[in-house]
Amino acid sequence: MNFSEIDGERAEHPVDIVERVAAHNAWTFDREQRDEISIAVAGQWTDYNVAFTWLSDVEALHMACAFDLKPPAARRDEVLRLIALANAQLWVGHFDLWSEDGLILFRHALLLAGGLDASKGQCESMLANAVNASERYYQAFQFVAWAGKTAREALDSAMFETVGSA
Repeated sequence: MNFSEIDGERAEHPVDIVERVAAHNAWTFDREQRDEISIAVAGQWTDYNVAFTWLSDVEALHMACAFDLKPPAARRDEVLRLIALANAQLWVGHFDLWSEDGLILFRHALLLAGGLDASKGQCESMLANAVNASERYYQAFQFVAWAGKTAREALDSAMFETVGSA
């Protein structure tokens, strides 16, 4: 099998598409480099910093969605257990803990090998999936980091869904 590099011509730079999505939604964004954009997205539980990076060497649009939650060092092992439990429930993307600064983030990449173009719908879907997953598990991460819960207790508490309203 030959894994030769095939980098076809793209109709549009993938990060340009993401920038249009951010502008259309009136999100604050920063694009200092051609291959990167950082977008601020308000969620229900917290604000999210979503960074898209074009990785030309692998022809992938990488996305990382971070939220302001840095668990104390003493709770990081339990956070890693929660990440494993949460990732087992996800179909697309995954949570990660950056070892450098202890930041929890959700990551995903869109492969566009052979010169494929990203679509607006794909970029919107990546962003929505990241924010939805982060919103869904945010409280569980809080429970582990600050309430001393085990990963299983936190996940069970956070995944409890109520029906109706009071």
